[in-house]
Amino acid sequence: MDLANRLKVLELLDQHRVMSLATLRPDGWPQVTTVGYAHDGLRLYFLCAPDSQKAANLARDNRVSLTIDEDKPMVMQITGLSMAARADRITDAAEAAKVLPLIMARYPEHAAMGLPMPALADIALFRVTPTVISVLDYGKGFGHADLALCGPDEI
Repeated sequence: MDLANRLKVLELLDQHRVMSLATLRPDGWPQVTTVGYAHDGLRLYFLCAPDSQKAANLARDNRVSLTIDEDKPMVMQITGLSMAARADRITDAAEAAKVLPLIMARYPEHAAMGLPMPALADIALFRVTPTVISVLDYGKGFGHADLALCGPDEI
């Protein structure tokens, strides 16, 4: 991925806290849900209830697609990104101890309300590693997207 696209992706990840995440249901149909996220570089993290449909879907098939964007008043102002990625459940306590503060920092209002950091045993925590990122920027032309493959050394 070239530097300009990487910087644009990081800018979009920093500007937002919510993504639409598509997982695959047992019947093969995609299921899209909205989740909050944090990121470290191009790697994203989210958590959900361990008994959720999303967690069950990911236990069967860790392939996901996601989008991060926002509504704009003019169509030619649309920017955002989409990813094809793998979502792997984090079960290692040491990794979780590094990731959970990243997520909590994205939602300071929770700490302000006195909500404690969740325990790994009470949640399903996921690491999302992109394989392909599409950077959408209608300012460069209607439907314009720059496609970037992500190798392990680029994450």
